[in-house]
Amino acid sequence: MRIRSIEEINKKIKKGDATVLTAEEVSLLVREGNSPKAEDVDVVTTGTCGIMSGTAAILHVPVADPGAFKKAKNIFLNGVPGFPGPCPNEWLGSVDLIIYGTAHSIYDSGYGGGFLFKDIVGGNEIEVEVESTEGEIFKSTTSIKDIGTAQMIGTRLAFKNYNSFTNPSEEVVSSIFHAIDMEGPFKGLSVSGCGQLNPLQNDPVMRSICSGSKILLNGSEGIVIGRGTRSSNEKPNLMLTADMKDMDPHYLGGFKTGAGPEVFDSVAAAIPILDQSTLEQTFILNKDIVLPVTDIRGRHKVLGSTNYGEVWEGSDERPVYHPENCLNCETCIVRERCPTGAYTNILNTQRCFGCGMCAYSCPNNAFTMESGSVRFDVDDKSIGMPIICRQSDIKRAREVTAELKRKIENGNFILNSCFE
Repeated sequence: MRIRSIEEINKKIKKGDATVLTAEEVSLLVREGNSPKAEDVDVVTTGTCGIMSGTAAILHVPVADPGAFKKAKNIFLNGVPGFPGPCPNEWLGSVDLIIYGTAHSIYDSGYGGGFLFKDIVGGNEIEVEVESTEGEIFKSTTSIKDIGTAQMIGTRLAFKNYNSFTNPSEEVVSSIFHAIDMEGPFKGLSVSGCGQLNPLQNDPVMRSICSGSKILLNGSEGIVIGRGTRSSNEKPNLMLTADMKDMDPHYLGGFKTGAGPEVFDSVAAAIPILDQSTLEQTFILNKDIVLPVTDIRGRHKVLGSTNYGEVWEGSDERPVYHPENCLNCETCIVRERCPTGAYTNILNTQRCFGCGMCAYSCPNNAFTMESGSVRFDVDDKSIGMPIICRQSDIKRAREVTAELKRKIENGNFILNSCFE
């Protein structure tokens, strides 16, 4: 039975009277034995942050004076290859292009599309190199203020449910699902997903978060285009878009993996509470969300299962750096492995992703972090192992969820409806 309409909620938002809770705040009430009522909650905000490989950018980049070249054959931004077109822009001296978040620089194996997107959004100067169809080379620099169009497209983001990965074999395996080559057997677990905070975990049938819904993508107000690629009823995900010029560089970036650099994004979505059943969908708890444990050599090889309570309950958002324990090793394994480049000679907490690789890797205990551990059954054997890599960032997820809550409370984010 419907309690209110979208229009009624929006009137309360515009007046500053809306009651907004984050999904974690709802879960906390439920865990404490309370049962929130729909008449007492207007909106629930949700969010996630993690590696989202299906990220691309559509850009219009100035290169040279009009007439300098006819068309671009190849283009590189900070060494990251893009795809010129589809508009040829003949003789205009500028290039339309699509560039993937998973693309790798031809000059730096540790730099890729995700790092480039962060640099663009952060206003940094970008090196542009174009090869024309006539074979001429043009080099220039640009920045976000000069780029005419900078639209991000997420082809499959914010999956409702993810897998975790371990290596049951003796063979070392390189994969995008772990920050470094993964050793085995069963030396540790790499996990993704923000559990009870995740948007589609709170709206699994996409009743409120659907085509046309407004969202925050890396802090920029955007929309849901529809279901993402590979979306299914069992494992739904979203196709999203937003203007990169309005994004916050804190919420996106590159993440180095065992198979090269990837891209991470942050997504927040609002669920208007129109009836009790919609609210009760958000009562989900981490301990009740199953997380399959799969073989890193193939996610179809399910070995067992754990839950997000094991992943996130009692874990630390960020590592603690103990410089007194640092021995200034000639080759610093933490600096080499840090997926976001957060550690040089100090820990940059703004770049840190909370993945846990520093605490796992440093032989001198210069970093400590509670990342959690799991136990599951494989072939009638009980296997216990630590979580050694988190490819989702619960801290940023909480931050973008709270940012959306503030925007709604301040009247700066008006909802739209999937309902007829």
